[in-house]
Amino acid sequence: MSPDDALTRVMSGRAWELFCDRLKSAGQTILRPEAPASEIDRAEGLRYLGRLTRIALEMALEHTDPDFPQFLNAPHATAKVGADSPDIRYLSTAITGAREYRLWGTRGTVPYLSFSTKGPSDGVMASTGKLDGKDLIVNSDGTFEIGLSRQPRPGNWLPLAANSTLLLVRQVFLDRSRELHADVNIECVDGPATPKPLSAKRLDWGLKAAATFMTSKARIYADWAQSFQARPNTLQALDAELLRADGSDPNTSYLHGYWAVAADEALMIEARLPDCELWSFQLNNYWLESLDYRYFPVGVNKRTARYGPDGSVTFVIAASDPGAGNYLDTAGHRCGTMLLRVARPQQPPSLQYRLVKLATLKGPKPV
Repeated sequence: MSPDDALTRVMSGRAWELFCDRLKSAGQTILRPEAPASEIDRAEGLRYLGRLTRIALEMALEHTDPDFPQFLNAPHATAKVGADSPDIRYLSTAITGAREYRLWGTRGTVPYLSFSTKGPSDGVMASTGKLDGKDLIVNSDGTFEIGLSRQPRPGNWLPLAANSTLLLVRQVFLDRSRELHADVNIECVDGPATPKPLSAKRLDWGLKAAATFMTSKARIYADWAQSFQARPNTLQALDAELLRADGSDPNTSYLHGYWAVAADEALMIEARLPDCELWSFQLNNYWLESLDYRYFPVGVNKRTARYGPDGSVTFVIAASDPGAGNYLDTAGHRCGTMLLRVARPQQPPSLQYRLVKLATLKGPKPV
């Protein structure tokens, strides 16, 4: 497609019309027959499309110049996608294997930190390099520096490949109120001195890329949720290729599921978790958005969990707190999705499920 075509679309406004048409068509994803049709699920579904659009526009128009990389913190508390974790701070930026970069900052105290580069391969975003926080060389004052390049270098080195286009930084918390996230900065060390002005070609491409991201993610995660419905109130492992295509952390085991709990019921999941670095369990809505962790207890992790005498953990999913186990609030929903993450597990977890009446879990009221 020639630059003149892009110029014509931008000058005429057609580029924006095409973008809006694609957004409009994505609304049908929320109306799929298998999707829940309650007021809250329909309202959150439409809000979800707006949130996806915000993320997509940030990614495609504001964070795609590999010569002047800037970290995007998404998803976050009000822009969610793909079973985002309440315990993870996500950072990403565009890069290219044709350049070299310098990362620097302070390590902080977050327990889990990882850096990875990715690039397109066989239709998915494949890993092109990784550096684990456990292997990061940190100075005595807590600072660090990482070189990104195709050729190895001494010290902290994050490999690039010819097809590298994306840098991801994951930070996993166990207690956000006490732990300090890593402060991470990036610069291109062999690029131009100043960025180019925005062009019609760049704008036209960005709108198309944003629409593609938004519509494809909405469809993919709706497909995931539909597949989970076949085995309600259980957790299951996704195909490894699906996770790889989604850019999931290769060090982490993911068990997804669909929960459905009436107002007078509770879903109890008794988990015997293996020796592992970290684990967390969370509730999401049907659209694979984490429920609102700012105001509701919708997640439990290795540090915050209450353990039984035998070391087991019981998750209790219900509309109100029965005072038993590790309570997760359904936050006005009657169904949704859920996710158990386990980092570097020694073996799979053992899980047992029971759907019970909520009243049977509540003790007598104090006199």
